[in-house]
Amino acid sequence: MHLFLEKPPRPGPAPTQEPLAFHRTLLGYQPTPLRHAPLTAHALGLQDLWLKDEGDRLGLPAFKILGASWAVHRLLQQRFGVSVTGDPASLAQLENTRPLTLVTASYGNHGRAVARAARWFGQRAHVYLPFGTRAARIAAIESEGASVTVVDGGYDDAVKAASAATGKDVVVVSDIAQRPDEEIPRWVTEGYSTCLWELQSQLSVLPRPPTLVTVPVGVGALAAAVVRHFRGASPWPQMRLVSVEPDDAASLLESASAGQLTSLGTGPRSIMGGLNCETPSSVVFDELLAGLDGFVTVSDDDARTAMRLLHRDGIRAGESGAAGVAGILALSRLHPAPTWLRETLRTVVSFVTEGPTDPESYRAIVGTP
Repeated sequence: MHLFLEKPPRPGPAPTQEPLAFHRTLLGYQPTPLRHAPLTAHALGLQDLWLKDEGDRLGLPAFKILGASWAVHRLLQQRFGVSVTGDPASLAQLENTRPLTLVTASYGNHGRAVARAARWFGQRAHVYLPFGTRAARIAAIESEGASVTVVDGGYDDAVKAASAATGKDVVVVSDIAQRPDEEIPRWVTEGYSTCLWELQSQLSVLPRPPTLVTVPVGVGALAAAVVRHFRGASPWPQMRLVSVEPDDAASLLESASAGQLTSLGTGPRSIMGGLNCETPSSVVFDELLAGLDGFVTVSDDDARTAMRLLHRDGIRAGESGAAGVAGILALSRLHPAPTWLRETLRTVVSFVTEGPTDPESYRAIVGTP
């Protein structure tokens, strides 16, 4: 499925660099690499393909820690009036406070990121997961010291269970908003801006400017960060932006088609587990509708093909992590295609949003550990 919006991109305000300054205080921070993928580019008929590889971000295999750590930082600042950073001495400001229990729903990466941020800042974590979450992802979250509950249902059911958690010191740290006034999901999206400021610097030295960006979409928080940056801070404001979702979890495409938030009302089961979301986040939907040029969906076979192509270029991507490249594959098959797509499907940028988070699955798909 696909949907293209024939409209001029709407410029937006430039995102703040405050999250970037905060992330630079964290132990082990460094920009993730922008990798060239010439073999994959050739296979897809592109001039160049550049990939922002988030497979190792602050010691975790996905970009999610950027949003989780910034949101927890802002939460502690709001709750206790302290600005805790990665400087160990700053933790002393929390010595006389009672730890919070940070609750969230996840398919794996966001939950682990919240658990890691909780551990860094002396808090507790409880993560709700959909039924069918891979054992390796559950074990990874538990390794951070978090409690885990697997619900009898899909991602939206996990979101509802997390939202229902109550207690004086319980706070939901979610990347999806049910209401447009929720602060914490906004903070999560703000945190992802660090990735985009890094990317802008990396793209500025390329021999050819990029023409198209594809971005995987679950609840839409990363895509919103991409839209904010390329429509508000980038030197390439006319760059085309296309979202990528699984065929059976295309809640953003369905919502864009309807012109309003739409829930799939099902429990999608794509192998792209991190993108199996039935409803987009309400705090970013309007931005996505205004800032994206197109929406495309991909099959599980597309994701597997993308993983194998990337492996040839020495890039290890999990199923969700390869979705952006799978989206390029889907776009290259479109005939007829809009004129602007034919003109921009040349120097393409995408995101490898996660490394292999399930080693057994990665081995089965790619054929090597």
